[in-house]
Amino acid sequence: MSTSPRLSKKSQTTSRHLSAPMILVVTALDTTWRAFLPTLGGTFAGIGLDRLLGTSPWALMICLLAGTVLSVILVARQLRSVRK
Repeated sequence: MSTSPRLSKKSQTTSRHLSAPMILVVTALDTTWRAFLPTLGGTFAGIGLDRLLGTSPWALMICLLAGTVLSVILVARQLRSVRK
């Protein structure tokens, strides 16, 4: 029985040593940072730009929107790779 050529040796080894619940926990944690970090980063960047440029609340809204879009893209990519 051969292994999938798409998987690297490292991911094959890791998958064999982790139980199914542990893989789910690791995947959930990976999804969590992808969902929240860009959104929070966009929020803080927008607040900082608003204070620096005096454009309140426009920079906050633009950066928050950009962070949210980036979060959606990152989570969608991860879900696509998990389904393969």
